[in-house]
Amino acid sequence: MRWQWRAIASLLVTVGALSSSSLHAQRAGGASQATASSSASQGRALFTTNCGACHGADGRGGERAPDLATASEVRQLSDSDLMRIIQHGVSGTGMPGFSVLAPERVKAIVDYLRVLQGKGAVVPLELPGDMLSGESLFFGKAQCSACHMVNGKGGFIASDLSLYGSHEMADQIRGVITDPKNKLPARSNATTVVTRTGEKVTGIVRSSDNFSIALQTLDGSFQFFQKSDLEQIDMGAHSLMPDNYSSTLSSNELNDLIAYLLSVGTENASHVTTQPPRSHNDDFDRE
Repeated sequence: MRWQWRAIASLLVTVGALSSSSLHAQRAGGASQATASSSASQGRALFTTNCGACHGADGRGGERAPDLATASEVRQLSDSDLMRIIQHGVSGTGMPGFSVLAPERVKAIVDYLRVLQGKGAVVPLELPGDMLSGESLFFGKAQCSACHMVNGKGGFIASDLSLYGSHEMADQIRGVITDPKNKLPARSNATTVVTRTGEKVTGIVRSSDNFSIALQTLDGSFQFFQKSDLEQIDMGAHSLMPDNYSSTLSSNELNDLIAYLLSVGTENASHVTTQPPRSHNDDFDRE
């Protein structure tokens, strides 16, 4: 059940006025911006650990929690209101309180949430390589775009990576690229079915029940099968994502590819308010 943030937001905005110290912080520049950027960097990891499972790694919500990045009723809340919600939760909903987090950590989460909303300081990028070369690799040699999309270009059987680099660090991205078998969840694995006539089809399971199964293949098409017509079903046999990038790409090429994902993700996060909400899907895990 989605939480009724609009009513909560209206109440908190009515009773929670911005303090003078908050107003002063908003006017500050220079050193204050650097502090906010550092806080947002810390908040990235805290948000992913404590909030991402329900609200989505990009803050756009999912089945269990609402959109925090683009919803106007959340965006209009003051930092102190958001900190109060994080610390104490929302009674009668699935939102727990995180009173065990120190105030500075809660503030870091709020600072990072502002980044996801396109309002806060941009989290510094850890660019290990050349993003332009990485873009060429993404759409060329590495063939990432056969499955993944960035900014409306590419495949759609796997997750859209337009925002992926906005909430992951370079080492984390490298781990997924070079070791997808151990870094991606089992639900991202491909399934192969063999019909009684010998036809073999591999794809991602999009629906399955006692009687039928639907696969989406690499070309984006859907294949529907009655299980009674199948000779064999190998569920989650392997990942569609290649597991040999560590050998087919040089170290410099991997750095370039990571730089591209980091750069485009952070750039898109700064304009997140212009993009429509989407349902939560863990990035990279829809292989």
